[in-house]
Amino acid sequence: MSGVILEATNIDVHYGRVQVLFDVSISVARGEFLALLGTNGAGKSTFLKAVSNLSPVSAGRITFDGADITTLAPDRIAARGLAHVPGGRGALPDLTVEENLRLGGHLLRRKPSDLADGLEQAMALFPWMGQRRRQLAGTLSGGEQQMLAIARALVTRPSMLMVDELSLGLAPAIVADLMGVLRQLNDDGITILVVEQHATLAMQTAERVLFMEKGQVRFSGRGEDLVDRHDLLRSVFLGA
Repeated sequence: MSGVILEATNIDVHYGRVQVLFDVSISVARGEFLALLGTNGAGKSTFLKAVSNLSPVSAGRITFDGADITTLAPDRIAARGLAHVPGGRGALPDLTVEENLRLGGHLLRRKPSDLADGLEQAMALFPWMGQRRRQLAGTLSGGEQQMLAIARALVTRPSMLMVDELSLGLAPAIVADLMGVLRQLNDDGITILVVEQHATLAMQTAERVLFMEKGQVRFSGRGEDLVDRHDLLRSVFLGA
């Protein structure tokens, strides 16, 4: 791990007149596995959207790999190697598995050779996709759709992957499998930032955790140290 790959400095985000993020500063080291925890409405998803410029910041600065991306268009941010898997399963239900995968590369205008390499990587990670490439995504299980959304992001060959609400609507065993996939990707050199409600699993998997409350970062450190912060965790359900 060497250097900082993502840095958000003193960012504010508003939805209309309502301020959602307050002077948030978060730094992510290259190769790190970081989990972002917090209560519902704490601003976790908004932070990811701010990084991707889906929710523009009203103050502050965001850099990725040394370049200022604060006002860069979302597709240009993705083209630089920062992939964002939104919450709620990002697979497009009316497209096949393969069409979903190819869409990621086509949107970023990847060269055919790069797209082929990305498809190969995705299908190596999830072998069932190669066997069911012509199946409509809408007929997949919830866990499979989440895997497909992650795989589509990987087709772009990112250096950093942000995953929002990984466990939303999924059984604990599926969530554990998905977290294992993210761990494997991190071991392969991809920086991971995951927003997760299953606090115990996230603290066990990530190298570092952040805790947000009411639009501010209240904790940054190791998961085992967060366990002792009962003032923060009282409102978060800790999964078994």
